[in-house]
Amino acid sequence: MAMDMDVPSQIEALLVRNALTKSIWVTFQLFFYALRPLFLNPKPPGVWEFFNLIVQLALDAAMVYFWGWKSFAYLILSTFVGGGMHPMAGHFISEHYVFNPEQETYSYYGPLNLLTWSVGYHNEHHDFPRIPGNKLYRVKEIAPEYYEDLESYKSWSQVIYMYIMDCTIGPFSRMKRKPSTTSKKTE
Repeated sequence: MAMDMDVPSQIEALLVRNALTKSIWVTFQLFFYALRPLFLNPKPPGVWEFFNLIVQLALDAAMVYFWGWKSFAYLILSTFVGGGMHPMAGHFISEHYVFNPEQETYSYYGPLNLLTWSVGYHNEHHDFPRIPGNKLYRVKEIAPEYYEDLESYKSWSQVIYMYIMDCTIGPFSRMKRKPSTTSKKTE
């Protein structure tokens, strides 16, 4: 059975319990997300992983050669900003962390959707996963009755703050569906 790599590990759940450790976790959440599979479900690297590594190292070396170490440091540090305490990184938490047990996922209807290809329209994305992100706002326009009564957010910064400060919310405050053991056939 495949493991769900979106769900934090048991170690994360044990360590991330208060405002301080949640703040650290939020700051480094992209690294936890990226490295978690290497520890929880390691696979031997294939040819494409080695090819990718070589290309990435060559591009990094070229950047340092032509533009210096500051340009490389800028990209590394911007990863922390873009995936940590930055308001736009709030979507990582807002999409699937359960603040209301009656609702599985949440949408964000704020101005940052203009900069994120409408990633905030998350309920709409779950309902219609094949609609491109830049068209998801139309789903809400066409069928507002399905989305108006759902809880949503207008601030990703507020979501980050709520996650850090609410002692009842933690790494496992997520909806995780059990895999279906039977498939239903329609006749």
